[in-house]
Amino acid sequence: MTRLQLLERLKSLQQMPAHHKRDITTVSAMLSTVALARHVELCEIAAGATPLSAGRPETTGHGSSLRN
Repeated sequence: MTRLQLLERLKSLQQMPAHHKRDITTVSAMLSTVALARHVELCEIAAGATPLSAGRPETTGHGSSLRN
């Protein structure tokens, strides 16, 4: 996913009941694309949402995943 797609996904996750009283979007300004993808993935898991392409960016990086 591109950074823009990740940010859009994060914005939609912010509206879910699991994140209703938490700000999960502000930190995105300080994260690399790979770190943002991981953050989105963790927020999806916490919300019980179906992952969109596992929250991974289009540019491949060497990051770990919870699914490994």
